[in-house]
Amino acid sequence: MSNKKVCENGHTYYKSSDCPTCPTCEQERKPKSGFLSILSAPARRAMENNGITTLEVLSTYSEKEVLAFHGVGPSSIPKLRSALAEEGLSFRD
Repeated sequence: MSNKKVCENGHTYYKSSDCPTCPTCEQERKPKSGFLSILSAPARRAMENNGITTLEVLSTYSEKEVLAFHGVGPSSIPKLRSALAEEGLSFRD
């Protein structure tokens, strides 16, 4: 059963979980470019919450470490690997 919620910005939305994230606010926060723009909202939040906002910082992590972040799933790794490769970078071994 979905619960009606209102975020601090006044957006009304329905969620069946306790997750407080407003879908409208998340869509407005999504970057227009850069590697964070290719990720899902949970994966993007996981990167931001762990201080990973550049590919250079991402390259200091291993794939296993990134997969351990809450919100990052296996489908994110190929996207991140590709973004790193475009800049001549890779995950740490």
